[in-house]
Amino acid sequence: MQKNDTTATIQELKALAKQLIEERDWQQFHSPQNLSMYLSIEANELMEKFLWVTKETSFDHVDTKREEIEGEAADVLITLLLFCNVSKIDITQAFIRKQAKIRERYPVEKSKGKSDKYDNL
Repeated sequence: MQKNDTTATIQELKALAKQLIEERDWQQFHSPQNLSMYLSIEANELMEKFLWVTKETSFDHVDTKREEIEGEAADVLITLLLFCNVSKIDITQAFIRKQAKIRERYPVEKSKGKSDKYDNL
């Protein structure tokens, strides 16, 4: 069975990322510092795909450049999972805690439809 977003777990993806690195003996280069920098680089490569594209046409751009954009998004995810592995971060728990903070800082009644930072609501 082929995995997709509805069938794969984060733990499975973390294991696949770890396997990829171990097969190539790249873990020697992976520290939290290096992977955090690499994550930024990969995120910027994703951003670069949208350079000079308007907000309105960016949705169409995803369709016309889908393979390239999916590849860059996958690079970001792989690097994030590797960072979590090396740093022993349970990303699911971190995600849940962060959502709770966001809900506290941005209550629906104050923030709905607004882009203001929480201290300006």
